[in-house]
Amino acid sequence: MSVIKLVDLDLKGKRVFIRSDLNVPVKEGKVTSDARITASMATINYCLNAGARVMVTSHLGRPEEGEWSEENSLKPVADNIAARLNKSVRLIKDWMDGGFEVAEGELVVLENCRINKGEKKNSDETARKYASLCDVFVMDAFGTAHRAQASTYGIAQYAPVACAGILLTEELEALTKALHDPARPMVAIVGGSKVSTKLTVLESLSEKVDQLVVGGGIANTFLRATGKNIGKSLCEDDLVSTARSLMEKMNKRNASIPIAVDVVVGKKFDSNEPAILKDSEAVADDDMIFDIGPKSAQTLADIIMNAGTVVWNGPVGVFEFDQFGAGTEKIARAIADTNAFTLAGGGDTIAAIQKYNIYDKVSYISTAGGAFLEFLEGKKLPAVEILEQRAR
Repeated sequence: MSVIKLVDLDLKGKRVFIRSDLNVPVKEGKVTSDARITASMATINYCLNAGARVMVTSHLGRPEEGEWSEENSLKPVADNIAARLNKSVRLIKDWMDGGFEVAEGELVVLENCRINKGEKKNSDETARKYASLCDVFVMDAFGTAHRAQASTYGIAQYAPVACAGILLTEELEALTKALHDPARPMVAIVGGSKVSTKLTVLESLSEKVDQLVVGGGIANTFLRATGKNIGKSLCEDDLVSTARSLMEKMNKRNASIPIAVDVVVGKKFDSNEPAILKDSEAVADDDMIFDIGPKSAQTLADIIMNAGTVVWNGPVGVFEFDQFGAGTEKIARAIADTNAFTLAGGGDTIAAIQKYNIYDKVSYISTAGGAFLEFLEGKKLPAVEILEQRAR
């Protein structure tokens, strides 16, 4: 990965435009989970300490282009950063055409970039306007590195200098370490409701890993592929044969997809639904599988404890409801205790890490969901590719 790194540049007095990923949950004007802001502060602080004139922007939510609304405003984010810096931070609403000054050592937040016309389609005019605002463009939003938009790609084409921020550099180094030269055995845990959304990831990982653990709704499709009754559980019938062929493909090279021997079921998806433990052979027609059972969880914990590398994306049960969270908690505790290099990413995974309080026990936590998955698939991320081109 040959990109220009932020830490190698002289930033004194320079206008520095940072594209961060500050897309955080907000409730009643307050940020409710600020992990992404925390992760982005290393780059922001580095630029401020170097005496740069710092601008930072991000997307938040899904606004309509050209339409500002309070619910999609970065004001709560600016307030959160201001509290961290212990000084006021200006939020600049209409910034595309410039007309504002930033002092040396000052930070301003530029309002939600997805409100700007031409942002999502990476319009040339929008990208050039962004680039004219800065001397140095810093791409630090790994979470959007898989999207070629004006604030992630276009600006990097036209800015005088385009570099990778501290967070982006760390993300790429951790992912490269996990995927391109992993310590063996390598284990991947892929949870989620649908096989279809993770199919390409599963296919790619099935060629690389020694054990591929599937969880959540995905696991039900694999259970059915082994001939088990899964009742009314979430399942994609049209992908049962795909699941079967993935298992066969891995078996041929002495790798495996472990299948649950016991499961925790309920009759309906509800926070008060009683949890019932059953053998995976004994699921009734009106049961819904919401978690793996203790025997299966112990098997997975043992696999994790013996691994050299563990990549985790997605819980193995409906862990939001405590009675269906034991499987995900068991996996989280094993990831905390193993000596393996552990890499976790995706929103639900981070929520589980926070719930079971193992944040400082994971080797690297990626702030990204989609980009994390695309990297796992072996895809080139457009925003990284353009940085590599600019470095040449």
